[in-house]
Amino acid sequence: MATAETVYNTTTTVQEPKPRRFIVPSENLDTVRFGIKVIEVLLSFVAFVMEEAVSSCSQCGPLYFFEFVSCTAFLFTLLLLILLATVLHQKVGINCWPTLDFGYTIAMAMFFMLASIVFAADNGQTDLERGAVAFGFLATGAFFVDFVLFVKKQGIPCRKGNNQPADRTPRPESEKLNSNGTDSVN
Repeated sequence: MATAETVYNTTTTVQEPKPRRFIVPSENLDTVRFGIKVIEVLLSFVAFVMEEAVSSCSQCGPLYFFEFVSCTAFLFTLLLLILLATVLHQKVGINCWPTLDFGYTIAMAMFFMLASIVFAADNGQTDLERGAVAFGFLATGAFFVDFVLFVKKQGIPCRKGNNQPADRTPRPESEKLNSNGTDSVN
């Protein structure tokens, strides 16, 4: 015999949905940029693996620099992707994800471009080295595309005033002091 509690419990209580672990799109990462970050991870990984397969080098400095940049790009982009695409970013003590993502993306684009240019200029001209350089430039392009899309959608996060243009109208010094950053004229 069913009790009143079991009958009413199934019809009157609202079942809360399970919390989502994977949150794309979100305020930090939209679907397009998520796809681009996945491409960055894959291209960085392929560049790193191809570079690791090189068996000998005459001057190893450019090879090692390219190795460092491609490995760093792969690991840190994967980490950033996991953090931004899941609820883990809420558990880390960082409040400025857009600034971190912006800075990381442009820095990695520049480092990958530099490493690819240096490695392209000084390598043994083997097929593996050429392939690694090609994937390095493809990864560079992906980072720059990510950067451009970020700026188009969110602006530059480092600017004050949430990307509002600065007030450049000349005003007397006393008015500047009294305005407290507002544009109203007394």
